[in-house]
Amino acid sequence: MANVTMRQMLEAGVHFGHQTRFWNPKMAPYIFGARSKIHIINLESTLPMYNDAVNFLGSLSSKRGQILFVGTKRAARIIVKEQAIKAGMPYVNHRWLGGMLTNYKTVKQSIKRLKDLEAMEADGSLQKLNKKEILMLNREAAKLELSLGGIKDMNGLPDALFVIDVAHEKIAVNEAVKLGIPVIGVVDTNSSPDKIDYIIPGNDDSIRAIQLYASGVADAILDSKTAIIEKLGDANDFVEVEDDAPAPKKKASPKKAAVKKKAAAKTDDAKPDAKPDDSKAEDDPAAETVAETVAETVAETVDSETEKASTPE
Repeated sequence: MANVTMRQMLEAGVHFGHQTRFWNPKMAPYIFGARSKIHIINLESTLPMYNDAVNFLGSLSSKRGQILFVGTKRAARIIVKEQAIKAGMPYVNHRWLGGMLTNYKTVKQSIKRLKDLEAMEADGSLQKLNKKEILMLNREAAKLELSLGGIKDMNGLPDALFVIDVAHEKIAVNEAVKLGIPVIGVVDTNSSPDKIDYIIPGNDDSIRAIQLYASGVADAILDSKTAIIEKLGDANDFVEVEDDAPAPKKKASPKKAAVKKKAAAKTDDAKPDAKPDDSKAEDDPAAETVAETVAETVAETVDSETEKASTPE
């Protein structure tokens, strides 16, 4: 985003306020003086405050926040719509409906009705009706589009409001304050800076000045979105590993090693011996004892049979 300079603000007429008789005393800290009964705004105050507001909106956008552009006065309508669409943000540029934020559940029903009418127009089902019904539905859709077309894709309440002329949009400002939504507003010498979180002291009637404010905010939002995409691209980068390179072997944990050892021992016990080992049998003392006992028993049996045979009946 190209930083706005004081010369650009001078060329856009940001420093021109309202007539001195219409001033708000709360704007005195931001007024340089008066020329021909018109207050002159001190741009040395405006420039850093404008940059702070733009930086805040950029950081909010980098966290995927939604910023609602609000400018319903005739000089701001087209610019607000163009810059909001450019930044991919919702906007209100025709008339602020009371309760658009505080009664958002009801507004969502009207948005749903608008989307249903658009779907009917897209699939051709609207053409199956008679001419009078088509005319009535088209009028309803046009009215809803004018009032809610800019916020039909807004999912939930916005995270911040960017307002051109806070005095003209006082209903929107009051609703945002009631819900705790930050307000970034262009405040002229006839307006009150109260309730505004980020004040931009400046001319809110000049088309060139409004273009300067809105385009700067839109560029900051686009830059933050681009930064997010670049970060995601860096996170998806990976290093290719050659197929010939051997994969590193993982060391087994002590518990896994003990389990494998027990399993191997059980497998060895379960396997039958292929050939008897004579040498081990001979060396085994238990085997020798059993053999001697069997031999003695056989000898005693033979002797007893012999004695029975030799004894006369």
